[in-house]
Amino acid sequence: MEMKPLDLDAVRAFVLVAELHSFTRAADALGTTQSAVSLKLKRLETHLGRQLLERTPRVVRLSQDGLTFLGAARELLGAHERALGALTGDSRRLTLGLSEHVADAQLARQLALLRAHDPGLVIALHLGLSAQLLAQFDERRLDAAIVRQEADEPPRGDARLLFDEPLVWLASPELQWSPGTPLPLALLPGPCAVRTAAIGALDAAGMAWNEVFVGGGVAAVGAALEAGLAVSALARRVAPRTLVDVGAKYGLPPLPVSRVTLHSRVREPRSAATLQLLASSLGSA
Repeated sequence: MEMKPLDLDAVRAFVLVAELHSFTRAADALGTTQSAVSLKLKRLETHLGRQLLERTPRVVRLSQDGLTFLGAARELLGAHERALGALTGDSRRLTLGLSEHVADAQLARQLALLRAHDPGLVIALHLGLSAQLLAQFDERRLDAAIVRQEADEPPRGDARLLFDEPLVWLASPELQWSPGTPLPLALLPGPCAVRTAAIGALDAAGMAWNEVFVGGGVAAVGAALEAGLAVSALARRVAPRTLVDVGAKYGLPPLPVSRVTLHSRVREPRSAATLQLLASSLGSA
């Protein structure tokens, strides 16, 4: 019996759920509701006569049939986007700023996801400090910026909240530090809101500190922490997995919860959808 053509919207929903491990994040990326995504997936499974996802209250996993179908589904969507690009002949570019304190170890996977989703889009990615990226966005040198803002910073009217995320005190398990002596710190140079938050928390608690390492980026700070040089305030998600939370161990003061926000003037529908896909993938497991 001849099978009817696949619904590309349903296939796209399946790929996003598989990549983002979440119906909610897939719905955000598609600009729809979780229930609509779930309905698309059920119809796709009925169409194929296969269960593609194993649903549990806490996690979404691909079934064996889902794993088998995923590669072909990606190829189908990629071919569709390339065909559209060949007909329109358009060249699209997205200049994006991403905060050092937001980009995580999954960035390579996220970029591969964006390429598969929208192969016709050229992405110019700039990593930097949030304040600098927002200034570049205001100067219209960036089409969009995803940044981290601390609780004491005044909110901007053009900010769209993606998620809240706490800062924690991280260090190597091998760090040698004697309480009562200045706390060795590894930080990014100013102006950096995370730096300000860390120093402010220590000063407010009356704890002495000594800056022993200044990193040009979060990766450099992470390397210094892994080397056992210091302690730093970072989001758990962006730091090397070998580091541990030493806040309770050393009696360090609590750190604020930050806001991760999106600022965008992108209006072209396909580019806006790809930007939303990246925003939705940040903070995912």
